[in-house]
Amino acid sequence: MRRTDLPVGRKRKPYHHGDLRRALVKAAVSLLTKTQRWDFSLREVARCAGVSHNAPYSHFADKRQLLAAVAANGYEILRVRTLTALRGKTEPADALKALSIAYLRFGTENPAQYRLMFGPTLHAQDSGLPEEVIHAFAAAQAVCREVLKRGSEDGTFRIPQNDPAALEMAVIGIWSVVHGLTMLYIDGLATLDTAKTIDSLGQKVVAMFLHGIVEREKQNRDAGTKRNSRRTVQDA
Repeated sequence: MRRTDLPVGRKRKPYHHGDLRRALVKAAVSLLTKTQRWDFSLREVARCAGVSHNAPYSHFADKRQLLAAVAANGYEILRVRTLTALRGKTEPADALKALSIAYLRFGTENPAQYRLMFGPTLHAQDSGLPEEVIHAFAAAQAVCREVLKRGSEDGTFRIPQNDPAALEMAVIGIWSVVHGLTMLYIDGLATLDTAKTIDSLGQKVVAMFLHGIVEREKQNRDAGTKRNSRRTVQDA
């Protein structure tokens, strides 16, 4: 039997358009997870995927395009995980906490992919981030925005309704907190004796974000002082 022949009943399954791309992205994620680095070559990715060394060029012009697809894959997983975490969460505050925990879990379980997603590797001097990455990030961020919008509309969060700028500021605020905590945890710099797990640490930090760190009575006193000052100026 010639080497190119196959036993009866066993046909070589060709890659369909799209199957190859997914196989290459999956192989790249596997290498990234295994080595915690993305200095692998397209040839190594092809070998891991079990295809010819020229196969990646059918879908990716260069390695940066492949890494962009890996980052977009990460954002899609993040989007799905956060959406799944929101199931059954009818209260916006509970939903925001659940979303944040899901975010933290993803980042800390996939540190290399997370660094690739948010690091400078994919930035190009002439064109910035690849469109694929921008769209994937926006889709993941939209989950958070929707939770905050819902909390604004029912009065849970102090975000003025129908104020896009205020809503975006809130999105940036909570995303900064959770992203920063994720990076600190990955780097081994976020430790808290009373928080034994990443879930409990996230719960505590997000709760502090929701409630604020300024003592409420002081807030009320300061607000009263400002009102009195405005009245004094107006009377004068």
